[in-house]
Amino acid sequence: MSKSRIFLWVASVFVGLWLVAPTLVVIPMSFNEQRSLAFPPKGFSLRWYENFFASSQWLGGLLNSVQIAILTAIIATVIGTLAAYGLSKVSGIREAFGRNFLILPMLIPSVIFGVGLYGLFLRIGLVGTLPGFLLAHTVLAVPYVVVTVGSTLAAYDVQLERAAWICGASKPRAFMTVTVPALLPGILSGAFFAFITSFDEVVVSTFISSPYLQTLPVRMFSGLQREVDPTIAAAATLIMITTTAAALGSILSQQLRRNRR
Repeated sequence: MSKSRIFLWVASVFVGLWLVAPTLVVIPMSFNEQRSLAFPPKGFSLRWYENFFASSQWLGGLLNSVQIAILTAIIATVIGTLAAYGLSKVSGIREAFGRNFLILPMLIPSVIFGVGLYGLFLRIGLVGTLPGFLLAHTVLAVPYVVVTVGSTLAAYDVQLERAAWICGASKPRAFMTVTVPALLPGILSGAFFAFITSFDEVVVSTFISSPYLQTLPVRMFSGLQREVDPTIAAAATLIMITTTAAALGSILSQQLRRNRR
């Protein structure tokens, strides 16, 4: 093995450990016996997980986050897939303008977007409502679907769809039976990114939340302002478990699809 390859492996391991280090600290703190975020933890206790699931605010925040993230993933995946497919049918300035417009929410700072959204939602009565959260999170998630599905479309052979038309299939039927299965890896990846974007979102959600509807990240941020106890570490651990499970599910589904081929 060459020195450059060894250096690359060492650098990759170092970066990986640096990224994983916060997780290795947060998870042990969630099992701490003490009423403070101390590391290394002293003793072992499940009291903070019991506190999490016994609290209507913590558990309600988790259920709200999961519900909003699932609905956002579904809506954003449908809209983003159709948008990417439509952009693939045009070229030139129309395609460039459309794609740049759709990915604009990725470029706008979250604080600016949240302030503007709060002012708009306050006027139309969507602050602290489920439709408001779905609308805001969908806008943030659609760009990821457009990018992933657009990348898959770049390698898609349009002759397959045209062959289906020649064989008598209507355009909607050809799209659903030929194009969508071919784009499924990109669609599943886009759905995963949309779910994670919604589930982890805290800045915009803070502006549009209310005491009656809060997501888990907003609840954690509010808890940090009032009191700090290991329940927050337990909540962070559950978020990591949920996002990791979603990632593994996406990878497993794509691997099963490749094996079927």
